Amino acid sequence: MDYEYVLYVDEAGDDGLTKVKPIDQNGASEWLVISGLMIRAHDEGNCRKWLDQIRQDIAATQSPTLHFRKLSPSKQRRAAEMLATFPIRVFSVCSNKKNMHGYNNQRASQAGGKQWFYNWVVRIMMERSTNYCADNSFRKLGKHTKMKVVFSARGGHSYGQTKAYWELLRFQEMTGRTYLNWHTMNHEVLSFDLVDYVPHYMHAGLQLADVAASAFYQAVETSSSRWSPEPAKALSPCMARHEGEVCDVGLVLQPHAIDKIGLSRDQRSIFEHYGYKFRS
Repeated sequence: MDYEYVLYVDEAGDDGLTKVKPIDQNGASEWLVISGLMIRAHDEGNCRKWLDQIRQDIAATQSPTLHFRKLSPSKQRRAAEMLATFPIRVFSVCSNKKNMHGYNNQRASQAGGKQWFYNWVVRIMMERSTNYCADNSFRKLGKHTKMKVVFSARGGHSYGQTKAYWELLRFQEMTGRTYLNWHTMNHEVLSFDLVDYVPHYMHAGLQLADVAASAFYQAVETSSSRWSPEPAKALSPCMARHEGEVCDVGLVLQPHAIDKIGLSRDQRSIFEHYGYKFRS
């Protein structure tokens, strides 16, 4: 099937809600970050070249796979700076889970299966990326074209459930029964035949997406000794925008009521950099 765009999807953190840091000492991560890296289809073959350019520049050639979290701070920033020079667009959703501690959404679990929270955060990222793709393709090509979606396969996730959830959302939109429809996915650019999931190490595009996901995770996970917002800030040139704004397009903070999350000054810094305004 023909397609004009490719979206590589990776994540950082986890979707566990039973126990969550910092509420629980041994809980799951405070944040789940889902990032999508979009390219034009004609650049699909360039992902390996781009990845190798980054690896060679930062002297990370001992392994054929680039793992952002294992790099030194200076190499992390340089990797992000180089990524931002390529013809890509980045979409990142950062979901703080403190208010979800021990929560189970029955409506969402019926729609999205056991991994309903993961599917929900992916949905938010897909809403932004599919609409961006539709707008961009119409402006440049005069029509809405298809986008291939490639997930970085992680153990414990059923990507079949994710696709089934998208189908449910499409049906709800067609019948006017979309729940929480402030944003909606643009299903014109999607096809289930163009959704795949492969291990991170098997595709250079997914390793590039890992740079984005890990950079934003490192910018919000302030409990880590390696916390730094600098790599995520360095991605500014390639962040997706609408009318010049990254806020709520290329970077989305969840929950939506941002002043009720209880973020620290350090956690707020990356969101303020990209245009979010906090009241206090």
